[in-house]
Amino acid sequence: MLKVVIVGYGEMFTNLIAGALDANCEIVGVFRNEMRKYPSIIRKIKDILNPSLDYNYIKSYNLPEIHANSVNSKVFKKKLLKLSPDIILIGSWGEKIKKEIYDLPKIATINAHPSLLPAYRGPNPYFWTIRNMEKTSGVTFHLVDDGFDTGAILAQEEVKIYPSDTGKTLKERTVLTARGVVCELLKALREDIIIPLQQREDRASYYSYPSGLELDFEKSAEENEALIRAIYPWGKAYFYNCGTPLAVKSVEIENNIYENSKIGEVVDVSISNKEISVVCGNNKILKMKVDLYNNLDRFFTKNYLKHEIKLGMIIKKDL
Repeated sequence: MLKVVIVGYGEMFTNLIAGALDANCEIVGVFRNEMRKYPSIIRKIKDILNPSLDYNYIKSYNLPEIHANSVNSKVFKKKLLKLSPDIILIGSWGEKIKKEIYDLPKIATINAHPSLLPAYRGPNPYFWTIRNMEKTSGVTFHLVDDGFDTGAILAQEEVKIYPSDTGKTLKERTVLTARGVVCELLKALREDIIIPLQQREDRASYYSYPSGLELDFEKSAEENEALIRAIYPWGKAYFYNCGTPLAVKSVEIENNIYENSKIGEVVDVSISNKEISVVCGNNKILKMKVDLYNNLDRFFTKNYLKHEIKLGMIIKKDL
């Protein structure tokens, strides 16, 4: 039976735990992000008054927690030496792991990355693959090395991206896929020899945290709609009207029935529904449900639309 330590947070973390249990591994330790995010006393209070999904999941399986403030700390290293795991699994983590840590397991330290590496290295492939209007994404299990998402590949599986996908729905399907893949990978590592496949650097791409969230009506309606779907639930796509930002809550694409309309022109406004329809660069209309960007201001959205948004006005990207 393989002895496994699992490090991470969120849905990828809990699905790696589930996959390791499915593979009949012995989980000898888990290290959640809250251990390093909060001072000990604050974390203990939070675990009682407002426990996270990670904490509840760990407790539901009575898994042993590792108490440390970093994966690179002496405390964490000492605990690993005592536990002597065969494998460390990483499922979402913000720290770059030092060689002295990732070399400790008997077999390997393995990271779960939510893309088809070497494409879309970096912290949020869910956002970038949708924003770039890709048809497929995936999950990759690779060895941890000194780079970011650069280690040799052990297993991959494709995940289809649907036209209606948001960052949230793509993530949900990807982490469920990861559960099945890690289960089969752990079984294979227990029974066979797997030859890691080196990543091809000529096919690599890296994307940082989500950025460029302002709509550009010079672009197609589909490109703008993809951005709106991609950033949910982590943030808001927006556009400016005379310096005032408006956040987009939902969107529909419609054919343009308005003759002689111009790119960026407001062709319809519904104050009661808080909707604005704007012509995009491919002559299609983006029908958007909006709010004033700042949460404290959103209650005044209808009043703003009534007085500040007029049919025929042109909305351009802020410079």
